[in-house]
Amino acid sequence: MGVDKTRPGRRAWAWLLWSAIVIVLDQVTKLYIVGNFEYRQRIEIMPLLDITRLHNPGAAWSLLADAGGWQRWFFIALGSAVSLLIVYWLTRLRVPQERLLAVALSSILGGAIGNVIDRIIYGHVIDFIHAHYNEHYWPAFNVADMAISLGAILLIIDTVIAGKRQKNHSP
Repeated sequence: MGVDKTRPGRRAWAWLLWSAIVIVLDQVTKLYIVGNFEYRQRIEIMPLLDITRLHNPGAAWSLLADAGGWQRWFFIALGSAVSLLIVYWLTRLRVPQERLLAVALSSILGGAIGNVIDRIIYGHVIDFIHAHYNEHYWPAFNVADMAISLGAILLIIDTVIAGKRQKNHSP
């Protein structure tokens, strides 16, 4: 009698561990930036990339950054609710069939929690990776944002693959 590896919740701990690794990497890099850079201090890494300590009280691309402060609590509540939903979703997945979905969700979870931690501690998200070309700057981001973006891309790929798989199995 073997262990049913496809049972929901069986491997959720492994995906939560990946989320925890993302959170630790995110917070360690932000602690380094906060401890070693003044606000708006910039160091050029290469011609297209700077490390610049920036603060984002809003969402992606500074959406609602000038909203007057209520957005801090809104994004803490939203990030926390989404995180709880993702944890529940992860416990319902069947591994190995939904492995790509699990990686996607756990990456998004780690990034969401990393940014919620910033909002709780600092009142804003610490961003520091700043790509640019000449004088055209892309919005700054951080490790949590990279994990969320990776997770979103993997979620799209998983959706496309699942759609093709379902199409191939339909009568």
